[in-house]
Amino acid sequence: MLRLLPALALLLLQTPAHAQQADQVATGEITGADHETYKQIPFDVPEGTERITVRLTYDKANKTVVDLGVFDPQRFRGWSGGTRDRVTLSASDASPGYLPGALPAGRWHVQFGIPNARKEAHSPYKVEIFLDRGTARNASAAIADAPISAAPGWFRGDLHMHDAHSDGSCKSKTGKKIPCPLFRTVDAAANAGLDFVAVTDHNTVSHFGGLRELQPYFDNILLIPGTEVTTFGGHANAIGLTRWVDFRIGTPGVPNVAAVEKAVADAGAILSINHPGLPSGEACMGCGWVWPDTDWNGITAIEAINANTVNTPLSGIGFWYKQLNAGHRLTGVGGSDNHNPDAEAGRAGIGRPTTVVHAEALSTPAILAGIRAGRVFVDVEGTRTRMLDVEAVSGRTRALMGETLTPGAKLDVTATIAGVDAGKAVLIANGTEAQSLPLAPSVTFHLDRKPACGWVSVNVTTQDGKLLLVGNPIYMRCGRG
Repeated sequence: MLRLLPALALLLLQTPAHAQQADQVATGEITGADHETYKQIPFDVPEGTERITVRLTYDKANKTVVDLGVFDPQRFRGWSGGTRDRVTLSASDASPGYLPGALPAGRWHVQFGIPNARKEAHSPYKVEIFLDRGTARNASAAIADAPISAAPGWFRGDLHMHDAHSDGSCKSKTGKKIPCPLFRTVDAAANAGLDFVAVTDHNTVSHFGGLRELQPYFDNILLIPGTEVTTFGGHANAIGLTRWVDFRIGTPGVPNVAAVEKAVADAGAILSINHPGLPSGEACMGCGWVWPDTDWNGITAIEAINANTVNTPLSGIGFWYKQLNAGHRLTGVGGSDNHNPDAEAGRAGIGRPTTVVHAEALSTPAILAGIRAGRVFVDVEGTRTRMLDVEAVSGRTRALMGETLTPGAKLDVTATIAGVDAGKAVLIANGTEAQSLPLAPSVTFHLDRKPACGWVSVNVTTQDGKLLLVGNPIYMRCGRG
């Protein structure tokens, strides 16, 4: 049975007030009698639990050592010894040393192994159990890593790539083409100088555990779990996903696109349509987005720039602009769609294009919030130096990319640009080029209210029109008249 914490243990082990509240707590004391014995700490898992996180704290004075493991009602689920003080398990992933899989309801237990407890030992311990169940995400919060960077800023990343868990490939040590290990893909992304990547294998979450294992080693780049939801009517990246979502649109459990959208949102992710300008048929099965019943309120972003279609008639720019003109608020992003971390120059190398997001921190929640907010631009060639920010001003009101402005009779749109030596700045109003000006560190367009109503954005191109930087919209709330 779960026991109440003695007063002394409470003083030693009390959880800070700002920490995540545990769903269950078990407390006790390790004494000399526990030396070289095993101790079971039971806890209950209710129906509908999607993730379990276990956190152990204990007094390590006098050389007391406690090893940690977990058993479910039927089987062994993992062992980490004295290496970890918190572990997580779910259907999709688990901490290194633990087995992902179904979480059966019933009596589980934390398994202690106690290799050392001196005769005089009196070491209080506390086991906290956190659960994801229903709308509560206590287990996810309890296992979440601290931000790579806690400061706000512009962060550069790639939102679309594959490895051996789907159709990524590379050369083996002897030069053979093989399914490419996840480590190689992540290592290439880190070497490319990116701040974050989303690894988005087709319809699977088997790579999530690998990302959880690799993140502590790659502590200078944020690894975001994702899935490319690959359907017969289009592909879309679920970015920041915490569990598998069913992709089988047209089956009883997934009657339509809206069901996928809801499942992705419930799993804490955003949905971004991939390479929507591609054909859909034998030439590219299911590649273009053709679902007629798409609820655009459930879509956050569109892959306007895919490495395989940039500056071609199959680019996603036109598709994105069409949806913006229909009144939908959608952030334009980019993705390399990389399938080989050793891609040669001119191919879809990781980080080319780069999605650059202004976020409050370098963490998965902050990057997702930044994409939702729309203060985002795409560096088409994947440089690490080019910058673009856009501000619209009308009278005393102003707005940045992703924000909304109610303009007066006149409007100024200023683009701040860095890292581009030559070319032009192009003002886009409702999907059409409205003006272009020679490139400068700061370029201001002046226009009347009428052509601005709807949305405006700024792109940077070469003199002959090749896209270099793609800005996101500032929305105009004009009303009638």
